[in-house]
Amino acid sequence: MRLNYAIKFVSDMDSAVAFYRDTLGFPLLLQSPFWSEFDTGETKLALHPASDDNPAGSVQLGLGTTDIDNFHMAGQAEGLVFTSPPTDVHGTKIARFRDLDGAEISVSQTR
Repeated sequence: MRLNYAIKFVSDMDSAVAFYRDTLGFPLLLQSPFWSEFDTGETKLALHPASDDNPAGSVQLGLGTTDIDNFHMAGQAEGLVFTSPPTDVHGTKIARFRDLDGAEISVSQTR
């Protein structure tokens, strides 16, 4: 298990990309209206549009595991509350669960 992403929900993608790229100096890896990504070392900073479920300014952690199905089964046995089982999203298996404070965390299958 490792931390792959910190996902920041933003109200304006273009302004947010400019801030993290131009003001803070993070190298931009990918930019789109729905997902932008910066190289910050081992953990990427990703920007995603805000929504009712994820208001602007909120952050979600994105974890990675080599065996997401086993993580899901073991997590259920340990009492993790999954909001989404492992599901294919754009070619990557992703599951979501809640932490002790109710924050949603995503976990994806890594190679």
